[in-house]
Amino acid sequence: MLTPDNAEARQRAEAELNAALLARAGELEKAAADIIKTEAQSEHWLAACWRPLMMITFGILIVLRWLGWSAPGISEAEALKLWNIVEIGLGGYVIGRSAEKTLPRIVEVLRR
Repeated sequence: MLTPDNAEARQRAEAELNAALLARAGELEKAAADIIKTEAQSEHWLAACWRPLMMITFGILIVLRWLGWSAPGISEAEALKLWNIVEIGLGGYVIGRSAEKTLPRIVEVLRR
């Protein structure tokens, strides 16, 4: 890895790299948001609702397990995998919305 010799140039290069990474992350988040938005606006009911239905289904399975009403074949590991899917789904939405609002400001500050 090549890095500048003096500290100021190194800090500038690091700031530029961070800005580029944040911009790329913002682009990826926007692309994911565009896909979800397109699906939600679809004329076809299933295309518009499959993500929320899956999250509701996994959430219900988790709650049923907590209440002791689960299929006998579902192991603890499988229940944890369902919970991870719900966390990723909900976290992705929250993080995506937060990044959408904050990334432009962060990139602007780093460019100064």
